[in-house]
Amino acid sequence: MIRTFVAVDFPQDYVRKIAQVQSKFKDFNIKSVDPKLVHITLKFLGDVNENRIEQIAEALNGINMPSFDVKIKNIGVFPKPQYVKVIWLGAEGNFEELHDNVESVLKSFKFKKDRNIYTAHATLARLKYMPKRDKEAFFRVLNELKSIEIGKFHLDTIKLKKSTLTPEGPIYETLHEVQLK
Repeated sequence: MIRTFVAVDFPQDYVRKIAQVQSKFKDFNIKSVDPKLVHITLKFLGDVNENRIEQIAEALNGINMPSFDVKIKNIGVFPKPQYVKVIWLGAEGNFEELHDNVESVLKSFKFKKDRNIYTAHATLARLKYMPKRDKEAFFRVLNELKSIEIGKFHLDTIKLKKSTLTPEGPIYETLHEVQLK
């Protein structure tokens, strides 16, 4: 079994910008995602039998939608400001349609349906616990960055990825690429 997901990678020149944003939160008890690994997840597939990867890749080739422009901007938190677990970067573009396409072509595999309405975002960091004394300073930093613009790029490829969890963090490997029209 291999842990898999479908994702959008950021352009390589975003790594430095993402690291700069993450550094603004260095005084808080966060676990930053490696800036080289920051991505937008379209669909988490979970543990998949290795012999199904080729079928999944073939199904993803059935996505029929045009490439589109993406804007990476804004910072927010999940699940809610009073209880922060994730700091994320927002993504604007035709992601809802792309997500729906991914769901549609993978429907026959009976992967678990997403519980929430899809919101295109890239996880920057996770929080386990924030002491009350840090909350005011944390939200001051968050507020300063909430309207940040990282940049724009043209999205023409999505990827089926393998995720290997290690004590040092995940290792991602691209198993298949799908070109948008």
